[in-house]
Amino acid sequence: MKRHWLISFSVLCVVLLFPQRTIAQAMPVQKAEKSKQVKISKAAEDLSVSLNENDESKIALNYERLANEFLNNGDNAKAEDYFKKALNSYTKLKLTDDKTRVTRSLAKVQENQKNFGSAIKNYEVAGALAKDVSEEKINLNDANRLRSKANPASQTNYVDSNIELLKKENKSQEVTEAYVQKAQNSLDLNDKKVAIESYKKALVYAKDKPESVIKIKNEIAKVYAGDNQFDKAVSINEKLLAEAKTNNDYTTEIKQLQSLASLYFEKAEPEKAILSLKEAYNLSFQKGNSAEAKKSLSSLIKYYKTKGEDKESMALYEQFFENFEKLIHSDTTLIDAKTFQITEDKIRQLEKEKTLKDELITKKNTFNYFLLGSILLLLLLFGFIVKALYAIKTKNKEIALQSLRREMNPHFIFNSLNSVNQFISENKELEANKYLTSYSNLMRDMMENSNKDFISLDKEVEQLKKYLDLEHLRFQDKFDFTITVDEHLDAESVFIPNMIIQPHLENAIWHGLRYLDKKGFLQLKFELIDRKVVVIIDDNGIGLAKSQELKTSNQKAHESRGLSNTKERIGLLNELYKKNIAFEIKEKASPESGTIVEIVFPLIEAI
Repeated sequence: MKRHWLISFSVLCVVLLFPQRTIAQAMPVQKAEKSKQVKISKAAEDLSVSLNENDESKIALNYERLANEFLNNGDNAKAEDYFKKALNSYTKLKLTDDKTRVTRSLAKVQENQKNFGSAIKNYEVAGALAKDVSEEKINLNDANRLRSKANPASQTNYVDSNIELLKKENKSQEVTEAYVQKAQNSLDLNDKKVAIESYKKALVYAKDKPESVIKIKNEIAKVYAGDNQFDKAVSINEKLLAEAKTNNDYTTEIKQLQSLASLYFEKAEPEKAILSLKEAYNLSFQKGNSAEAKKSLSSLIKYYKTKGEDKESMALYEQFFENFEKLIHSDTTLIDAKTFQITEDKIRQLEKEKTLKDELITKKNTFNYFLLGSILLLLLLFGFIVKALYAIKTKNKEIALQSLRREMNPHFIFNSLNSVNQFISENKELEANKYLTSYSNLMRDMMENSNKDFISLDKEVEQLKKYLDLEHLRFQDKFDFTITVDEHLDAESVFIPNMIIQPHLENAIWHGLRYLDKKGFLQLKFELIDRKVVVIIDDNGIGLAKSQELKTSNQKAHESRGLSNTKERIGLLNELYKKNIAFEIKEKASPESGTIVEIVFPLIEAI
């Protein structure tokens, strides 16, 4: 007998101590409960597929979906786990609305688990993320409600405020939850009447959720029982039992039988209680629900032990052992739990693979960013070098241009000093003095403008007139000159290159006009043609061909250098300032003699 009891106790312990996590996951065979398992399995499978595809948006959606299925099944711990994963994915995707929704859901499951600190924090975060003022207020009310947990009276205002806000938002499910919160708050204040009223109002908004209706009605029954109104409590449970039988909802039927047993015990009607428990126990066995069979058996044994009815306990043991193997085989919840465990293990593996992929992608992106940054830096450095080289090249051109411009001065100075020397040797002191005065004025102007690439037309004309006056003083018996400016040219606002014209005037005088037996004539004209300034230097000297015959080798070298100097300067000006400056030298056709130089500048009205 003793050995029989030990064996019985050992086997019973296996059943009674069946892992709670597995029991919590076990799905009853009835259609309603089976539907939960199907939804969880489907959500888990979809999550596996999205993880395998590494589609972050689908991953986030399926995490949230699976979390909600666990929440509906009463598994808050798993719901919290998957809500956190969903939140992480939505954060990566920067989807604020989804983050707000999931953060609120996370706060709710944390509140269900009495993790009030984390729940308050997440309600506040959800409020901060909310774009809608009403939604922000709802979340902050929940945070303040939990913060006032020690003072139920102060919670009432927050709950009432949320009820009104949620009604306006037409969120029926959350209105139901808010009325349930109000009922619980009323019970904390020992106001059972308001609690029952709140539960009844919750029923109105939960009419489309049969499971929520059953749960709320059971809570109402508990309130009546706590107020010793057992008949009302029994009436509610009996109605729920009848509805469960009509709907073939065996899990609800078993639970209502267990609830009735508890009420009968409290009413001191043990016979009815035992009958309800035995009916629940037998139905659990019949439908292969080991979790509820365990619960019913535990209650029966507890009662028999308190009454010292060992024979009844032994009979239950024997019945249980005889049907134990059948119960295990018929309990598909254990198989479903194992199946889901395999799927969940697959999810964990895929999550690890995804994490590894993300790390590899992050490292690759980091390398790519580094590479792009390096290339960009090199391009910037190259651009800086090119810019610096361009600046140096431009500066060199400017220096070269200035050098070429100043290169014209020594020859002019040499000729001018020779002229002064000639005046002195001929005892023409007055002419020498006049010449030196004009020469100094001209040199001052030339020095002032020596660092400028362009000067205004009026200054250039003034400078050229001083030069021609000076040369005319020296060769007054050799030529006369005129300077003509087109009336359409604004001499003060139009700019032309500095010292481009003077060398050609010098050539016209020294290599053309001074060799004439008669007095020659030099014309300098500035014309505006098609928005271009055309400079014409027209002399009736001996011409290019005859001039070449009379020149010494030194004079030929100088003229050649003077011409190339002008070309170089025009080339540099075109490069530096993108101007299309051109010039042409041509000899007059017989019977006329002389040379025509034509220089064309684009119209420049500001520098």
